[in-house]
Amino acid sequence: MDINEIKEKVRSFLIDEMEIEPEKISDEARLKEDMGIDSLEVVDIVVLVEQEFGFKMKPEDFKDLKTFDDFCGFILSRIG
Repeated sequence: MDINEIKEKVRSFLIDEMEIEPEKISDEARLKEDMGIDSLEVVDIVVLVEQEFGFKMKPEDFKDLKTFDDFCGFILSRIG
């Protein structure tokens, strides 16, 4: 799986499951400030990552992830 496939999957579950507006999702979009992801939603996203990509992620992993691109790069590093 390459970075573009990961971005498409993540974009899809952020829109469908987290109800984030598609226009708010870009590579530079900040998870918290631009997309409005709060600490409760992080827990849901962790579950979705496990279902979609097959690895366990901890909510603490989100500390260093600032943008959509950071998040997708993190996933790539874990499954690559």
